[in-house]
Amino acid sequence: MKIFSPISHFSEKSSNFIFFVGICWRDEYLCAKFNTAMDKKEILSKNVVLLSEVTESEVRMQTQGGNQPSIEAISRIIDLLKQIIFPGFFGAEIRDRESRYYHIGVCMEELETRLKEQIRLSFKCFKGENVCEDMSDEIAVKFIEMIPEIKRVLYTDIAAMSETDPAVTSFSEIIFCYPVVQVMVNYRIAHALLTLGVPVLPRIMTEMAHSKTGIDIHPGAQIGEYFSIDHGTGVVIGETCIVGNHVTLYQGVTLGAKKFTYNENGHPVNLPRHPILEDNVTVYSNSSILGRITIGHDTVVGGNIWLTEAVPPYSRIIQQKAVSETFTDGAGI
Repeated sequence: MKIFSPISHFSEKSSNFIFFVGICWRDEYLCAKFNTAMDKKEILSKNVVLLSEVTESEVRMQTQGGNQPSIEAISRIIDLLKQIIFPGFFGAEIRDRESRYYHIGVCMEELETRLKEQIRLSFKCFKGENVCEDMSDEIAVKFIEMIPEIKRVLYTDIAAMSETDPAVTSFSEIIFCYPVVQVMVNYRIAHALLTLGVPVLPRIMTEMAHSKTGIDIHPGAQIGEYFSIDHGTGVVIGETCIVGNHVTLYQGVTLGAKKFTYNENGHPVNLPRHPILEDNVTVYSNSSILGRITIGHDTVVGGNIWLTEAVPPYSRIIQQKAVSETFTDGAGI
């Protein structure tokens, strides 16, 4: 059998040899490929078996399959609440009062169903308690009763943002574009659930916003009305913080703990350890306020400040301005 070769000076014998080599190489290649496929199948099967076993670490962490809340379901709960609180901005188009009523009703029904299931799973996974359907339903209904107040306070946050940022052109722009909306929606929902005694689920919600915006607010923090965060990346607000009304923070601000108290076993004790900011306080970018100290009302904390002592009302905390010096010999320090 002849094999066509573009090299005209190849003889028939040479061509036959090339064909033979090609056949051998092909068979060897196919064999190697087959063996590789079998090896891969064995590796996959072996690791499926290994990873299907429940490890001691999983038992200690109480994370056996089927008992955990669902990240997808929690994300859907947040989406439903955004559609309820900001109708027309998220979800279906709202054309008139009737469509608004219908859309909010549909969202509310799904919200109640999903929320009570995630509440039940949270208690089962993180508390080891088999909460009955009636109890999880009761907590879900109590939360739903809180939604109008959550909505009212969120709209004060939007109003505060419009008052502190000259770049704002409309409330709609804030709802669509500003990370503080996403963060405060998740925080205010999570804080409400935390007050109802729901474990861990609130923390999952605030961490969802943290991963999207870089703003880390613990659901245990107490934050008043008309709260605004300009830009926001890198802001941290600790669990036991108390923040008053009309407070503004800029990017990189940390309201953190200075030190921890430990019990006899060497574990940190959950005591008040974060700052208290009274009404009308502004903290500029990259400042750290640490420890259980009080920043008095109507105080301005400038940028890049490290603050670990209480500050009286109407204070102005600023860094000394950098001094520029000119050297006649052209040398500098």
